[in-house]
Amino acid sequence: MTAGVSIAKVTQRYGTALALDGVSLDIAAGEFVVLLGPSGCGKTTLLNIIGGFAEPSEGRVLIGGRDMTGVAPKNRPTTTVFQDYALFPHMTLAENVAFGLRMRGIGRMAREAKANDMLALVGLGGRGAFRPHELSGGQRQRVALARALAVEPDVLLLDEPLGALDLKLRRAMQDELKDIQRRVGTTFVHVTHDQEEAMAIADRIVVMNGGRIEDEGPPQQVYLRPRTLFSAAFMGEINRIPVKDGVSRLGVLGVPDGCLCIRPEAISERGSLRLGPCRVEETTFFGTYLRARVSPVRAPDLRLVVHLPQRSAPEVGTVLDLGAETHVVLEA
Repeated sequence: MTAGVSIAKVTQRYGTALALDGVSLDIAAGEFVVLLGPSGCGKTTLLNIIGGFAEPSEGRVLIGGRDMTGVAPKNRPTTTVFQDYALFPHMTLAENVAFGLRMRGIGRMAREAKANDMLALVGLGGRGAFRPHELSGGQRQRVALARALAVEPDVLLLDEPLGALDLKLRRAMQDELKDIQRRVGTTFVHVTHDQEEAMAIADRIVVMNGGRIEDEGPPQQVYLRPRTLFSAAFMGEINRIPVKDGVSRLGVLGVPDGCLCIRPEAISERGSLRLGPCRVEETTFFGTYLRARVSPVRAPDLRLVVHLPQRSAPEVGTVLDLGAETHVVLEA
């Protein structure tokens, strides 16, 4: 089963603090949506409201067309996977996965079969007799995911589920999470502050800031064509060059007035939007690319960040004639 989610003008206040400010968002059935933003932006508050762990001050949430106002978490067609896993240490993996089914009165044989199927789905087939302390962090996270999926929710809510994992394991789990979502077809709503994680797994990213939605769309759109300066900066490094009356600190560049935003990897010696000669001030090797800080000769106090090919080795002081291959101009 799967269902869409409709969030209509949801506002949440905690005393004088405004956690959410009239948020509206429609999530299609079977879609993998990531709520992305810094701490305090409202993303977890919104997830809690969808799951029924908090009631909004204003507005409403519909799941599968049904108004969830006043519906307790246990009666909603949702389950939640938390960062801390919340597994029962005294239970086996199979018992942990089957716990929700037992609470729903499902018979022993049926729930054991379902638990084994879910453990196989997350790559832990044959380990039902193990206990949580015998697993790695990534494996425990898989068990938590299997437990959530076992009750066949229409919507699965994930609250920074990969945040406690190391980088290599987190990236492996991102691939697995996306693969599992495609196989089961359940609507996933995933909260994270990690931009790379959001781009790796999302069908659509929703960027939040100050209790509002700043931007939303497919990962490529949000990264390459952000709607706001906040979204542009939060999605990764960005070079900003103000343009007023057609003129920037680099002269006339032929772009509209506003803030010219250029990603570091979009700058090269062949870029069509010419930035002119730039002097290399500093370089750092990042494995897949060389990160260089450069200063334009026409504006020596301006610093730009450039991602050069990994085999590049320009010495400090080298002058490169650079241009931008892609860019966006946003309202300052």
